[in-house]
Amino acid sequence: MDLFGTLKVLVRVVETGSFSAVARERDLTQAAVAKQISQLEEHFGVRLLHRTTRKLSLTDDGEMLLGLARPILDGVDGLEAALGRQRASPVGLVRVGVTVTASHFLAQRLPTLLADRPGLKVELVISDRFGDMIEDRLDLAMRVGEVTDASLVVRRLATASFVVVAAPSYIERKGRPSTPADLASHTCIVHHVGPGSDVWTFVTSDGSQQFHVSGGFLANDFSAVRVAARSGYGIALLPLLAVLDDLRTGELVCVLSEFPAQSIPLSLVYPSRRHLAPRTRLVFDFILEQLREAILTTVPDEGAPRKRRADARSLTQSHSSLPERI
Repeated sequence: MDLFGTLKVLVRVVETGSFSAVARERDLTQAAVAKQISQLEEHFGVRLLHRTTRKLSLTDDGEMLLGLARPILDGVDGLEAALGRQRASPVGLVRVGVTVTASHFLAQRLPTLLADRPGLKVELVISDRFGDMIEDRLDLAMRVGEVTDASLVVRRLATASFVVVAAPSYIERKGRPSTPADLASHTCIVHHVGPGSDVWTFVTSDGSQQFHVSGGFLANDFSAVRVAARSGYGIALLPLLAVLDDLRTGELVCVLSEFPAQSIPLSLVYPSRRHLAPRTRLVFDFILEQLREAILTTVPDEGAPRKRRADARSLTQSHSSLPERI
């Protein structure tokens, strides 16, 4: 019996609460996973799990074994990561928690990473609300706003900006607003997430100011707002990450660029007790590179390049007051 390997299976069974979930992860049958747990019980001469048709739970002996085994397993993972095993050809599955908007961005870019890595798999776990990373079996996750969970290692990517955009056809038909106050006479597309959704905030020469906008189309999802903006219906306030490719192709253009809109911190996180396996490190570095390139990229604006960057004029609001769907 591979003691280390079987102990890892036990840890994953406890974390997921399911033999079938671990079987899917490791491309095994459920019976094969159950057999490894039985072998572990026979090896130590104790019962490790209470099994019912609805739930798995650790026995007292199982709790003790798991408490002793976790530091050892984490240490072995750390040694492997430090020594760079499999670095030349990382293999296995990496589960990444992302928001809906970020999933669209990464889905267009991850194939370039995977094309040369036949043994690597990346699963995007898409949700605008994330719970515990261990329970959700996530190796990495993107977080919007300030991260206060001390159990996570946080790598701040940048400040994710919101931009005001419109289709060229709308600009040709209705003209281009020169100041945020001009939005009152324009058709705007509202990302409706509750009271105050139709109030947009900008930094002006007089400081932070709020402006009421209106229009006939509202949606509680950024993707729908983006589609409506691309159709030429009106002006929208969207995360730069959501519209970056549209700006590059010219399907959307930035307006009011000299008046910074809201921005929020964007981070990659992973559980602090886990060492990054080579495959996870590879995906981590790839996402980091892609996001930084996107956020710091040069995007078309009024026919000329303009570099998006955080500066003293940027407006950073608390995460609780802004949409999480970036």
